[in-house]
Amino acid sequence: MIGRSPSSGVLLKPYPFTAVVGMPDLRLALVLSSISPAVGGVLVRGEKGTAKSTMVRALAGLLPGVDVVDGCRFSCDPAAPDPVCPDGPHDSAPSHRRPARLVELPVGAAEDRVVGSLNLERALGEGVTDYQPGLLAAAHRGLLYVDEVNLLHDHLVDTLLDAAAMGRATVEREGVSVSHAARFVLIGTMNPEEGELRPQLLDRFGLTVEVASSRDPELRVEVVRRRLAYEADPDGFAAQYAGEDAQLASDIEAAQRLLPAVKLPDDALRQIAEICASFEVDGMRADIVTARTAVAHAAWAGRDEVTTDDVRVAARLALPHRRRRNPFDAPGISEEQLEQALQDAQQPEPGPEDDGPGSGSTPDEAPQEVPQGDAPQGEPQPKQSGGQQKTVGSGETFKARVFRVKGMGEGERGRRSRAITDSGRTIGVQPPSVRDGRPHLVATVKAAAPHQKARGRDGAGLKLRADDLRFALREGREGNLVLFCVDASGSMGAKARMREVKSAVLSLLLDAYQRRDKVGLVTFRGNAAELALPPTISVDAAASRLEGLPTGGRTPLAEGLLEAARVLRVEEIRDPRRRPLLVVVTDGRATSGPDAVARAQAAAGLLAGVTAVVMDCESGKMRLGLAADLAAHLGAEHVPLGEVAAESLAGAVRARTGKAA
Repeated sequence: MIGRSPSSGVLLKPYPFTAVVGMPDLRLALVLSSISPAVGGVLVRGEKGTAKSTMVRALAGLLPGVDVVDGCRFSCDPAAPDPVCPDGPHDSAPSHRRPARLVELPVGAAEDRVVGSLNLERALGEGVTDYQPGLLAAAHRGLLYVDEVNLLHDHLVDTLLDAAAMGRATVEREGVSVSHAARFVLIGTMNPEEGELRPQLLDRFGLTVEVASSRDPELRVEVVRRRLAYEADPDGFAAQYAGEDAQLASDIEAAQRLLPAVKLPDDALRQIAEICASFEVDGMRADIVTARTAVAHAAWAGRDEVTTDDVRVAARLALPHRRRRNPFDAPGISEEQLEQALQDAQQPEPGPEDDGPGSGSTPDEAPQEVPQGDAPQGEPQPKQSGGQQKTVGSGETFKARVFRVKGMGEGERGRRSRAITDSGRTIGVQPPSVRDGRPHLVATVKAAAPHQKARGRDGAGLKLRADDLRFALREGREGNLVLFCVDASGSMGAKARMREVKSAVLSLLLDAYQRRDKVGLVTFRGNAAELALPPTISVDAAASRLEGLPTGGRTPLAEGLLEAARVLRVEEIRDPRRRPLLVVVTDGRATSGPDAVARAQAAAGLLAGVTAVVMDCESGKMRLGLAADLAAHLGAEHVPLGEVAAESLAGAVRARTGKAA
């Protein structure tokens, strides 16, 4: 919420909310979520450097203060305290008023830091529930801000969204359970270039807003002018906008008071249902969120009944992220389709939307349609490596076979390869020197039992010490680095074959997305190889590179393998916890440069020990089997292109029983 001067390191006052240039969609979404936390929070998607964090941090200063019970770590409201508050009961307890909090959740936060922790030693030894609250308790009745929410572990995002939806947080350890109120406005920001949230997590956010830096030179000049003025004199700059911020805060408080009295008529409900059905969104959450957002917008506009304009605004904010069916779909909704759905549901009535400027949002508040299809800036583009080239699109994706990295890892939680993780089935006990993860109750009791007489145990309860605690060893799944090394030479350029190749790789990319993998793309053609996409968790960026991949020229197989080895070597330093899976997509030919075959075999030797798959793209009646030879030199699994799809049920039965299905 408070920044530092880049030159002096001195703490700066918060940047004023009303001083941020442009971004009316984001401004309105944040205000509506503040008026009605039941909307479900806001997900802000946009490229780096677009003031996402600045606006969120400035918002906290606009929220009304809250009355809290003195000494309550869970910020109980003295007028309606939580009846099961761990610090309760609070009957007739003194209270005080404090500003609403902005709590920031770091990307690397552990689960205990988020939900809180229980002292198992005291629970077992003394029968005392010693609960230390986490960030969810601190955020109660305020804002919880998660920057780079797409980089959080999925189980933590689930925890946040569950608490935001239920208004409560619960922590459980070995049969001991503690629950407390946790009602907050959840705001997440993310850069889509760094990877997408899963659709089931996207759906849990109430509203979403796409932000991008303006291409208007005048607006860009104004942004820089204000930022420099703020850094030169934070107090003076904040004073210039103090009046506007105070007025906005007053308007938010007035809308909060009006909110319970706003009516949602049946006609508006029909419009909401018609819109959600028209856009084919899954489930009923979209209808509920759109209704709550429309009510909040009506309160913001000073009306006591929802109108068509409120429904229109709500749909623009609540539906774009719910239309995605897979990670390659761009978010967004069609304005024409939205208007048609409104017309289909609308019945003749005196039109409140015709009452003039006061009946809807002001120009600064009305959401703007976000341009779709802009390519991410600053990403590497395919090089031209000589020779005749052409581009072939892909066919339909399919459910791909699952390829796993050999052995047991200890990497990032995911769904691909076996690993020691902090969740999953218990397979043993950690060595006594390892004090991390969930306590293992039986092992802890066994460690403490021999010492009870010496510790003077007298009666029920164990006498535990910190060094008695043992922690479970758990096996789960990890996400890996899946590096695709794709042959784009002329021998791969047959139209039907390249379409099939791209479909297979896209299907494997979709599988990588579902299994929480990082992906990268190396291509080779002509006389060179290139890193078309550095390793990233953004599989849609990889899909975009693949779709535009040109083909033609000779086959520099050795250069492709050498580039793959270089990328894996660098990634081992950058991200050592992700074990690699190399997928080489080729027909096995090596035709570029002197001793092309021998050099390719030597390059394969540099990848010894890396789990690899060779996707054999050779076709025709006369086959040379070169891809199988390459797989042998790599120590890789050899998979013909037609066998990349997951086995059918009949095939699985045949494989297991050896009988005809």
